[in-house]
Amino acid sequence: MAVAASPEGMPLARLSQTRTLSAVRTWLYALAALVVLMVAVGGATRLTGSGLSITEWKPVTGAIPPLTEQAWMAEFEKYRQISQYELVNKGMTLSEFKVIYGWEWGHRQLGRLLGLVFFLPLVWFWARGIVRGRLALTLLAIGALGGLQAAVGWIMVASGLEPGMTAVAPIKLTLHLTIASIILACLVWVAAGLKERSDSLREMSIGSRAPRVLAALILLQIALGGLVAGSKAGLTYNTWPLMDGALVPSASALFVVRPWIENFVDNVVLVQFNHRMVAYAVVAFALWHAWSLSRTEAASQAARRARALAGLTVAQMALGIVTLLLAVPLWAGLAHQVFAMAVLAMAVAHARLSRSSQASKEKGGLQEAAPFSAV
Repeated sequence: MAVAASPEGMPLARLSQTRTLSAVRTWLYALAALVVLMVAVGGATRLTGSGLSITEWKPVTGAIPPLTEQAWMAEFEKYRQISQYELVNKGMTLSEFKVIYGWEWGHRQLGRLLGLVFFLPLVWFWARGIVRGRLALTLLAIGALGGLQAAVGWIMVASGLEPGMTAVAPIKLTLHLTIASIILACLVWVAAGLKERSDSLREMSIGSRAPRVLAALILLQIALGGLVAGSKAGLTYNTWPLMDGALVPSASALFVVRPWIENFVDNVVLVQFNHRMVAYAVVAFALWHAWSLSRTEAASQAARRARALAGLTVAQMALGIVTLLLAVPLWAGLAHQVFAMAVLAMAVAHARLSRSSQASKEKGGLQEAAPFSAV
């Protein structure tokens, strides 16, 4: 029986499936880009001390900013009741308040936009039967993570509104950043996995868990970076490679807080030291992984990705060192945070594509599986 074909020779059903696949993948990558943008604005909000400027959580009505002078004064009066104003910003003018309010409002508004860009296309794809099965459940789980992220964001802000607090709790800031990173990783993982089986067969399998280990290390490093940011540990020990004149600070400095477990969150010496050490581990592992693949499969796409990823990790470490030496200026702190998201996204895509290649090899060739029902 004859099968209708496109001018390029591809069966029309296959061509339609490929185009639909591309639309879903483009949507997911657009969401990932929005997550990175939201992390960037969140970083600027933190670095400018703007995160506590909005003292209430209004997910719906909060989308409309103050529109009259009276409304602005009401918001400013709420801010003047918290400790950050009394202890840090006392005497701030209304014009200065509008600037920090704008950063926090913009961050929250991006969250609302992200929710719409996620759920509206999802409903459309689902109604048309394009997204179904395990993929649909995976996307719903990512959406639930987004809802959790919004709740954690408010819990984080509320921690900074407590009497005597002038900033949010470091552990809650870390949780907020980590969930954002996990959402980004999930989006990239799913998007990178949406490809034709024939495409994945062109890749050479690396046959190891190294890419996933590297992605996990990078995620851990981002979480440790959240602790550094939350505790302002980057404003101390602004030297490299030594900390207080030594490669490894003394045990008495690393574990000065009692009980000892609290040093991992509350002691800026250990917080910064951990971030440094894991940075070295990430770069060393990435370089080893690139060398290993280049030695055995130098011409493969996996090897090229591994080399690019190793270069990104080295660049990110260099940027981190510059940020530390300059005592975290706004531009460097933002660049370091955003570039970390890029490194994570690259690592996750590398891990996913390597996994797809391995699975295709094990199944023994081209299979006409439904590409939208599984991830």
